[in-house]
Amino acid sequence: MKRFIPLLLLVAVLIPVVAQRPFDDFSNFRQRRRPPSSPEQSGPSFGEYTFVRTIYDSPYRGYGRRGGGTWTTDFPEADNNFIVGLREWAGTNLKIAPRPEQIEIMDDRLFDYPLIYFVEPGFLELSDEQAARLREYVARGGFLFFDDFWGEYEWQNVQEQMRKVFPEYPIKELPLDHPIFHCYFDIDEVVQVPNVRYIYTGITHEKGGYVPHYEGIVDDNGRVMVFIARNADNGDAWEWIDEPRYPLKYGLAAYRLGMNLIIYAMTH
Repeated sequence: MKRFIPLLLLVAVLIPVVAQRPFDDFSNFRQRRRPPSSPEQSGPSFGEYTFVRTIYDSPYRGYGRRGGGTWTTDFPEADNNFIVGLREWAGTNLKIAPRPEQIEIMDDRLFDYPLIYFVEPGFLELSDEQAARLREYVARGGFLFFDDFWGEYEWQNVQEQMRKVFPEYPIKELPLDHPIFHCYFDIDEVVQVPNVRYIYTGITHEKGGYVPHYEGIVDDNGRVMVFIARNADNGDAWEWIDEPRYPLKYGLAAYRLGMNLIIYAMTH
């Protein structure tokens, strides 16, 4: 696993910026007009950090424009908006690649990236070969982020798929005093970030997933290898951040969490 920036350099670059760019700027960022997303552009998209969405096998179609599997849910708007948030709202000097990538699990390029994002892992289906590849990826320093799955059925599937990858490590609740919640922003609440339908229904939960959880798989040295946002849809908040009716509370929570996970993944 390539290391993009040493820990001390990353801290030196990022921490002063936090003080310079308070959360008040988020309202301005939210209202800024941005060019249409263009994930089909060809050519390299280099940076010290690149947002990577994982292409995986599933039995269902997604809600993204491409369809073809649940991995496409919220794609490409969520990815592009999150990148804009990293570059413009957080104000970091970290060079963020201007376009996201989409990587299949068996693609050797997987090892070039410190964090990969799984949306709707409640429908994830891993072969033995894919499970072994993810285990190797994490052993070489990679980090898995699972988001947007709800209810008991999907939770059971996530546990089953992770047992294929890490049979010896259980999924654990992560306490809010864990360093992952304080490595960039201080996160002191587990927020149930809802689907955009919340603005019409006022309901934050889906499929019986009433209680949100921040959970993870931790190795023998205490490093979080997998972060799991259960009963929450952070990707929808990224996708709909420009919708004035979507509550700012949820947008803030989703962006803070995503940024913290990136910093943690790149420094641990």
